Amino acid sequence: MTRTTTPRTLIVGSGFVGTGIARRLARAGDDVTLVSRGRPATPPEEYGARWSALDATDAEACTRLLARLRPERIVLVHGPSDVTWCEEHPEEADAAHAAVTANFAAYDAASRTVMISTDNVFDGHAWHNTEHTPVSPANAYGRAKRHAERRLLGGSARAVCLRVSLVYGHEPADAGKWLNFFAACAHRLADGASVEAPDDHWTTPVHVDDVAAVVAALLAAPDPLPPVLHLGGPDRVTRAEWAGVIAEALGAPAGLVVPVPKARGRYASRPENACLVSELLTGLPATRAVTVRGVRDGARDLAAAFPLRAGDVLEP
Repeated sequence: MTRTTTPRTLIVGSGFVGTGIARRLARAGDDVTLVSRGRPATPPEEYGARWSALDATDAEACTRLLARLRPERIVLVHGPSDVTWCEEHPEEADAAHAAVTANFAAYDAASRTVMISTDNVFDGHAWHNTEHTPVSPANAYGRAKRHAERRLLGGSARAVCLRVSLVYGHEPADAGKWLNFFAACAHRLADGASVEAPDDHWTTPVHVDDVAAVVAALLAAPDPLPPVLHLGGPDRVTRAEWAGVIAEALGAPAGLVVPVPKARGRYASRPENACLVSELLTGLPATRAVTVRGVRDGARDLAAAFPLRAGDVLEP
């Protein structure tokens, strides 16, 4: 299809990752619309995008929206994405993910559709999972996302499922929801509070800005692209190790990080090794120039957004 100089991009989901992608695309000059049931915590107008209310599980509402906006590119970042909630409500989670994906997979006017998927489609037995590793979902969230992947790829020849590792970045403490792991740790450490973090749950964390950069590159890339791609950071770390890196970057006492088993808290249903490696991404012309930062670089980049608020606390 013929592209305008200002691509119309629709982002379904206005949470942490969706907002990060929207910021990147709006900055690049895209005509960006985010849709979700509730209004985003950060008004998209602040960074040059717009928002529209939508129940993305409603097929008729989606049809009307697509007819009105006529997007050239679509990014699906829809939920529910709280792994613990999905484990407690598996049928609802699966139905929501499947319905939303089906409502947009049939739209054939888009030059590219990218769906953000998850490392939870793997059972965690392997240290690293590539695009060629057989899937075996670890939990209800993984099963719902895998179902959505099949729906999307079966309905659109120009779709890409981008499986991402644990995404992190800055979020305000009063965001009104559960925060990404980095932000949750950093706010507690900045207040001088301890952080319990699993020492038996490995991941390859990826900065939200790097996710946005890869998505932007995939949206603009010509056909063909692999239908499934992986995006993880270069470092394989436990959450406890990562929390230690965050404490170091903030200048907080290392003793505030308390290693615990993942079975003790909200991470019990996560796969032991939630680690992604791509055998394809760096070989694609569209994405080979994107640098994905490691956890130390990411922590240094974000540290200034989480100043210590507990006074002059010295390392014991």
